[in-house]
Amino acid sequence: MDFKNQINFLKELQKNNNKEWMDANRKWYKQVRDDYIGWLNEMNKTLAALDDSYYDTPGKKGINRINNNLMFHPNKPIYKDHFGAGLDKRPNTGDFYVEVGIERSMFAGGFWRPDPKRLRSIRDAIDYNGEELQKILDKKSFKTTFGNLYEDVKLTNAPKGFAKDHPHIELLRNKTFAVVTEFSTKEVLKKDFDKKLISVYKEMLPFRCYLNEAVTV
Repeated sequence: MDFKNQINFLKELQKNNNKEWMDANRKWYKQVRDDYIGWLNEMNKTLAALDDSYYDTPGKKGINRINNNLMFHPNKPIYKDHFGAGLDKRPNTGDFYVEVGIERSMFAGGFWRPDPKRLRSIRDAIDYNGEELQKILDKKSFKTTFGNLYEDVKLTNAPKGFAKDHPHIELLRNKTFAVVTEFSTKEVLKKDFDKKLISVYKEMLPFRCYLNEAVTV
């Protein structure tokens, strides 16, 4: 995968974030997008070989649109500054998100502000067996890779139906259950970037499995 070409395209796109420039450079965009899809296809095969429960997600199925959703975010530019995609994208579960961009590149997974039903399911799982999730989060290699849960808004008090002195109250107060690890452009351009993706996927898998089981059982 020629990530240098992809990043150069994104830099030029951000300098000329308009439909006229995109139309004039549609061939370049298609080349970069097709390369990214091809790379995702290879990663899809590699990750499927690591996990029996992996959900087959070809690149065309996993890739996100490069257009921002201006209906909900009218002040954003027309086009994003990154290419993003989800792998292991089983419906109604948290996928393994891959993003390569100008300002940052990252791997992420879990649930960002899930709907009330899924959030309640995750909290019920923590209530039943929060020790398992805490053990995953406390693992040394997990902390080295991701730090802590993604910092987002939290409830001030205990969620409805849970005691304020619950042993896992700090987990229960979260509205987002996700982890992220970021990479510099220099790291993306190194030959071992694919290996890093595989390593992060494997490290994140128990966390994602815990959450996905919580919302599907």
